[in-house]
Amino acid sequence: MPEERVAIVSGAAQGLGAGFTRALSAQGVRVLAFDRQDAVEAMAAEVQADTGVQVLPMVADAAQRADCERVVQTAVDTFGGVDILVNNAGTWRRTPVDSSFEQAVEDWHYIMDTNLLGVLMLSRLCVPLMRARGGGDIVNISTYYVLPARGDGTNQPETDLYNASKWALNGFTDAWSKALADDHIRVNGLCMGAVDTPMLRGFFPGGKLPEDLGASVMQPAQLGQLLIDLLNDGRSGENIGAWVGEPVVLPEPAAAHRRISG
Repeated sequence: MPEERVAIVSGAAQGLGAGFTRALSAQGVRVLAFDRQDAVEAMAAEVQADTGVQVLPMVADAAQRADCERVVQTAVDTFGGVDILVNNAGTWRRTPVDSSFEQAVEDWHYIMDTNLLGVLMLSRLCVPLMRARGGGDIVNISTYYVLPARGDGTNQPETDLYNASKWALNGFTDAWSKALADDHIRVNGLCMGAVDTPMLRGFFPGGKLPEDLGASVMQPAQLGQLLIDLLNDGRSGENIGAWVGEPVVLPEPAAAHRRISG
């Protein structure tokens, strides 16, 4: 990966976002890492101390237009531009289909404002900057739900809005990869199963993973390396899957009609 590149990582305080920040920093990429949680500051300081590469933390919300504009402008002011955008910020909650109308509308905004609107805003802000630098990469963090199932448990019935948000990311990834190809801006999705993150642990009592899951669950560092491999590969318009219990490796490029659907 060329030196002196600049990345923005959303939802970077912990879990996958912290893993992506560390992986990029270890490759010499300067990172603006932001999150709604102020824990992003300690994460950034730790990664910068370990790698010796600047990691700039910001407390900001990907669902808010003013925050997205502030984040991207700070990247320009501090680093001169943006080469890589990792749209990692995401939210989840149970959304039963028989919830009240009012609750459904509230849930819609809670999930979609981050999982989709935030991706749209950050990407729209970064594309002109990438064009000015001769190209770049947008990576949308999705889920294995959007790929052919390799077991039970995908697209859970009480998470319809979360599921819909991730399926909708396919539209962004596919259309943007085609529209931005002449600008040398690559757009891909990383679509993974269970990763050992605070979000996953929050599903279980006391934050303790079941023994069988704990023994097989993927680690953020593995997905961080997959991100680096994808950026180095140069492909575009593909959803890259990662499944529990299988090697976390970059596959051979998919046929054109299978790049999004798997």
